[in-house]
Amino acid sequence: MEILNSYLFQHKSVSIPGMGTLHMERIPARTDFVNRQLLPPGFTFRFDKYFDAPDKDFFGYLASRKRIADHEAMKWYNEFAYELRTRIRNREKAEWPGLGFFHTDDDGEIFFEADQALLRPLKPVSAVRILRENTEHQILVGDVERTNTEMPELLTGVHVERESWWTYAIIIAAVALSICFFQFFKNGFNAAAAGNQTVVPAKKMPELSR
Repeated sequence: MEILNSYLFQHKSVSIPGMGTLHMERIPARTDFVNRQLLPPGFTFRFDKYFDAPDKDFFGYLASRKRIADHEAMKWYNEFAYELRTRIRNREKAEWPGLGFFHTDDDGEIFFEADQALLRPLKPVSAVRILRENTEHQILVGDVERTNTEMPELLTGVHVERESWWTYAIIIAAVALSICFFQFFKNGFNAAAAGNQTVVPAKKMPELSR
């Protein structure tokens, strides 16, 4: 069985005549933020009943590892598969040594349950997030590279420049309003004070001859 397990670990699947194909799927490492730990990579198994024909390379691999002829390797593996199918039909524990076992439910559906010790060979490691202050690194701003220490100064300069513009606008408006109030106070608050006060003498129209 070590030969079969070795083939499965290398090719990630192995087909069983009359049953289906056992797939091995990798699980990447994951971060557990709640428990502050890093979960190790692993793998899981999935059984597919819709394909059960091993390829020629598989039997060549068996023959090479067992040092027997190809037809003898085919005979040996078919007998192994027949024994698994018989145990499953009889509702017995169809064990795959070193890997797990097959079982079936009331509807005749076949499932594979892997050995838990095999699924978790590594233990989680602690992962504490460390925040380093006052460390300098490059930041791409548009098409120019800046450092994180330069950005606050640049942003502050823009903010001050905008504040200065508003300050000058307010001062000019205040001066203009002061001049207007002074004119109103000097000339009186009437409509005439706001307009042109130049007196234009009226000309007397000549009398028409009768």
